[in-house]
Amino acid sequence: MSTRERSWPVPIVLVALSAIPLAAGTLRMIQLAGGPAVIPADHRFADFPVPLVAHILGATTYVLVGILQFVPRFRRRHPAWHRRAGRVLAVAGLLVAISAVWMTLCYEAQPGTGDLLYVLRLVFGSAMAACLVLGFAAVRRRDIAAHRAWMSRAYAIGLAAGTQAVTEGVGGAIFGTGVLAADIAKGAGWVLNLAVAEWAIRRPARPRPAVPTGPQRVGALP
Repeated sequence: MSTRERSWPVPIVLVALSAIPLAAGTLRMIQLAGGPAVIPADHRFADFPVPLVAHILGATTYVLVGILQFVPRFRRRHPAWHRRAGRVLAVAGLLVAISAVWMTLCYEAQPGTGDLLYVLRLVFGSAMAACLVLGFAAVRRRDIAAHRAWMSRAYAIGLAAGTQAVTEGVGGAIFGTGVLAADIAKGAGWVLNLAVAEWAIRRPARPRPAVPTGPQRVGALP
């Protein structure tokens, strides 16, 4: 299998995971702009929707721009784009994390959620912001390995909304739809994403194939 073929499964998975929250965010923005209520209205945002709008716009930018950062071949061929996109991602990611914490603290709780999810949202929102700051600090001191690790963790947290669509469905089928079970199912989305990110960070790097430096005769001694 070629390098090109191996490099694209991860972005494809990321696109699939982001499809549901991005679609929901788009429909919510249409609704806030006065369009048809395709999804149920949420009165919590009626008086002051700014944090929600910031969260949706930040998440859309963060998820879509971030996908190409996980294609090594693209990163190597376009280093300038990678650096510029990284700055955009840092700002968008902080916007997502800060707005998430803001909405958790300032809006009334979403119906059907409990104290556990309230705490988890504060913990993981704060953790995402911390990962982004640590990732930026790492690249400033030229520690690329640490930079990639922290940015991968931040992206894993940010993409949890897509994974939660899966964990909530599985959790609801197995444990029911009670408040605690639903909170645990949502929390499992963050934990699962971070577990996959840690596995990817810690797995041994795959050696690149050697590139011949010049013509060699068949049968010649090394």
